[in-house]
Amino acid sequence: MLNRVVLMGRLTRDPELRRTQAGIAVTSFTLAVDRAYVAKGEERQADFFDVTCWRQTAEFTAKWFHKGQLVAVAGRLQQRKWQDKDGNNRISVEVVADEAHFAERKQDSPSGGEGYSVPPHADDTPPPQQPILNAPSSFAELEDDEDDLPF
Repeated sequence: MLNRVVLMGRLTRDPELRRTQAGIAVTSFTLAVDRAYVAKGEERQADFFDVTCWRQTAEFTAKWFHKGQLVAVAGRLQQRKWQDKDGNNRISVEVVADEAHFAERKQDSPSGGEGYSVPPHADDTPPPQQPILNAPSSFAELEDDEDDLPF
């Protein structure tokens, strides 16, 4: 069985941090994800996905994510059944994210994103800045010495 989803979009609101009765951190937010296809003469359409994060990922997103930032999340789809205040049965589908990453550089973000991503073991301190792709390489070239290779 495979249940994996990866989405990239902009936050429609700041993440909302809550705690369970056991003290476990949980955040929720909505991602607006642009559709790839735009019909001629029409505006680009977006889909809106509810995202929930738990524990360290929840604390990270609550601290560093803000409305308008372009972010990427990875996790699983989860279906919940519940009753509304009128007693009607409802079903909702949400993304339970176990990874959360900024998807743009700080200066490109409309809300000043820090350019960090959260590993599963992250604490409350921000991770180091991620390298910029296509940056000039400072690696030295090694001499070709095939005699030391173990295979």
